[in-house]
Amino acid sequence: MTLIGWLQIGLLLAVVAVLVKPLGRFMANIFTGEHTFLSPVLGPVERAFYAAAGVDRNVEQGWLAYAFSMFAFAAAGFAALYAILRLQFYLPLNPQGFAGMSPDLAFNTAASFVTNTNWQSYGGETTLSHFSQMAGLTVQNFVSAATGIALALALTRAFARSAAQTVGNFWVDLTRATLYVLLPLAVAVALAFVAMGLPQTLDASVTATTLEGARQTIALGPVASQEAIKQLGTNGGGFFNVNAAHPFENPTALSNYLNIVAMLGVSAALVYAFGQMVGDRRQGWAFLAVTGIMLTFAIGAIYWAETYGNPILAALGVDPSLGNMEGKEVRFGQAMTAAYAASTTGLSDGGVNAMHGSLTGLGGLVPMFLMQLGEVLPGGVGSGLYGMLVFAILAVFVAGLMVGRTPELLGKKIESREMKFAMLAVLILPTAILGFTAVSAMLPFATAGVGTVGPHGLSEILYGFTSAAGNNGSAFGGLTANTPWYNTTLGIAMLLGRFAYAVPVLAIAGALVVKPRVPASAGTFPTHTPLFVGLLIGIILILGGLQFFPALALGPIVEHLAMLSGETF
Repeated sequence: MTLIGWLQIGLLLAVVAVLVKPLGRFMANIFTGEHTFLSPVLGPVERAFYAAAGVDRNVEQGWLAYAFSMFAFAAAGFAALYAILRLQFYLPLNPQGFAGMSPDLAFNTAASFVTNTNWQSYGGETTLSHFSQMAGLTVQNFVSAATGIALALALTRAFARSAAQTVGNFWVDLTRATLYVLLPLAVAVALAFVAMGLPQTLDASVTATTLEGARQTIALGPVASQEAIKQLGTNGGGFFNVNAAHPFENPTALSNYLNIVAMLGVSAALVYAFGQMVGDRRQGWAFLAVTGIMLTFAIGAIYWAETYGNPILAALGVDPSLGNMEGKEVRFGQAMTAAYAASTTGLSDGGVNAMHGSLTGLGGLVPMFLMQLGEVLPGGVGSGLYGMLVFAILAVFVAGLMVGRTPELLGKKIESREMKFAMLAVLILPTAILGFTAVSAMLPFATAGVGTVGPHGLSEILYGFTSAAGNNGSAFGGLTANTPWYNTTLGIAMLLGRFAYAVPVLAIAGALVVKPRVPASAGTFPTHTPLFVGLLIGIILILGGLQFFPALALGPIVEHLAMLSGETF
């Protein structure tokens, strides 16, 4: 680790911190229906959408109707994307003449992008046409992210309102999140990416002559536009197979900075918007403090592990001064690789600028553990906020037991109904992750896809299902996942991680919104203080540790100890 490296990391986090308040206030104004500088331009467009769809923006929904609208929209999106992928050969903008996907791969990919996961069991530049990339994947990059924001807004209104019956209108929230937030930001970031050298063209490829005189075909496409929403919507799916390690997706240190800022910016700002919408900005800052502290420690842990290096390679005569550079891009270095790895897994982004399977045992453990915590640092757009609120509900319940008071959060009493739904939400991830991992580790045709024997092989399987159920999308890289078994089971894990989690979250919203908001009193446990921040961090770590530590002990922890002792498998 170096001072320059830490200065790079510090500057990155400072830029995100500066963006949080203005962007968060803008988003709060959008979602409360207030006039903004975009209203004169986009207001008529918004009203035209409602008229075309038959939506009355003044009519709100209860949590069941909100959930039904979400499921209906997701089902329609899944069917449309599945059809595009299967019929790709017959659709326009297919200059390479790519065939349609197989049924199991199309199912996996449709589930992946509808759930904001963007797991890719294929190479984008060798599998998908421009039409599939733009009309299929990029559209879902917008609307799946907007769906996550909508769910967070429903839970936010449950805390903000007193003795109400409705949590908002899904179609209004979806439209405003897409039209006012994601689309303008995506245009601005895409133009910045073009200026930095990312391609934006409908040409299929360009032919170049190498220094040796050979002819090389280099894939091209509308990369910058997809890269922008990939990060802003914490989608993570790359246009190219190696994602943001590819020089056309992430050519320079500056583009790498913009990648990380874009993926963190909207999610962090939404947490601030939550504080403003509930009338207590201190609560928003408290949640941001939790994410900032844990994310900084995660970056530091990866940075230390990778700069420490691999004693096994040092024993073979490899210069240890640069640490472990396997699978990394020299143009980014250790510090920005660590920042990207922690950010993309603390979020539900999934983009990578280095191969996570090439990290050291401890370096690979941290991204995996961040996903297993529910990716609340600060999480995906929307999903991180409602995941954090679930943990906050558990934290105030624990605090109430410790001090003998009725647990409250933002004036809403937390009772048995909310606790049952919160525990149901928390148990979904370990059930999907550990259940599918255990079965896959026992089936010969599943273990045949593992690229490495020993604990690293188990980590490949565990990381895959962690990424799928956590709606992240990144991979260790050694697992051959394009098989009927993995395409199907990973797809199911993605659907469970998104929609099975969303139902208890919306049920919590429905239970809380009808309760009166009680003013704080002398007996109220404050939830915006450093004490609560520490308690919330403890609850997040304890739940993750208790649920996943045994599996982690068999995989990356054993691998780390073996590396320190010089053993190989």
